[in-house]
Amino acid sequence: MQIIEPIRIADELSRVTDHWTPRVIGQVNDQYVKVAKLLGELVWHAHEDEDEMFLVVYGNLRIQLEGGRDVELAAGQFFVVPAGVQHNPVADEEVGIVLIETITTAHTGSVQVPGTVSLERQLR
Repeated sequence: MQIIEPIRIADELSRVTDHWTPRVIGQVNDQYVKVAKLLGELVWHAHEDEDEMFLVVYGNLRIQLEGGRDVELAAGQFFVVPAGVQHNPVADEEVGIVLIETITTAHTGSVQVPGTVSLERQLR
């Protein structure tokens, strides 16, 4: 994937029509840059070998972590979920985010649910 023009995050988020459906918008070495809109909650899962970065563009995101800790993120804040940590993103109202993930990161880790989005679909 080679991009030679600047990318506006807001424009890319406006193209996202389904919640919990990340779209790849760029690549930096072995990391994908993705955008997504979130509403409600996804599923408890972990990425055994990869960290996952959530950057909130608009709205407020709560990331539930194993052990009962919640991380609250507002627009302009980011948080990295370390590899192997069980987590569950929750958005009480719509949230626009940027994700930075290794190209091998599965959407819901080893957990498969009806809302799991394949990497092939994320690349479209």
